[in-house]
Amino acid sequence: MFTGLVEAIGTLQVLDPEHVEIGGLASHSSVLKDLEIGDSVAVDGVCLTVEEIYPMGFVAGISPETLKLTTLGYGRSDRRVNLETSLRVGSKLGGHFVTGHVDGLGELESAVATATSWEMRFRSGSQAVSNYVLRKGSVAINGISLTIADCDAEGSWFTVAVIPHTYEMTNLSQLEPGSPVNLEGDILGKYVEKFLLSPRSAGSPHEKARPSYGMEPITADFMAENGYF
Repeated sequence: MFTGLVEAIGTLQVLDPEHVEIGGLASHSSVLKDLEIGDSVAVDGVCLTVEEIYPMGFVAGISPETLKLTTLGYGRSDRRVNLETSLRVGSKLGGHFVTGHVDGLGELESAVATATSWEMRFRSGSQAVSNYVLRKGSVAINGISLTIADCDAEGSWFTVAVIPHTYEMTNLSQLEPGSPVNLEGDILGKYVEKFLLSPRSAGSPHEKARPSYGMEPITADFMAENGYF
């Protein structure tokens, strides 16, 4: 589990279909501090397991499927990637809950500098992403926790306002129109959707009864009455 707050930038090198190397880190980097074999690190929003550690970086295991379905298998080697170590008990949660399980790819459509931020517009071609796109909701872009400023009703495009610090300290500044990005929707929205679509929440006679503990079934009407819509 991660928060979407990037700790450092590294350089990615694909070694083979099952390993990537992340280098270019300072020896005192917060990513390398206390890093151990078997730890999880989000690399551009993709949760990977550390297999080797060296003074300026680490090697992580990756599956061919992950290389195929995320940006880690796209583009040139030695490109910059966002890094975040896993959330520790008692740590500050400044972003939102990010699992490191990418829902789909998107691409940058435009980035416009304003007086106070960068307004960036992204498009998603994946229904698995657009289902969880809503105004003022959270989204992880290359592992960065951002708030959606605007979107269409289908969630096929959305905009975010990126403050200068985030823009400069992550690889968002390296993106050009058409650049692919990893997208992950808010996990809380996924659980709400699961409960709403579950036959059990609707009281299906085909499902084995379970204790209600005095609670009403979770339906769309129930959610609306309790301020979720």
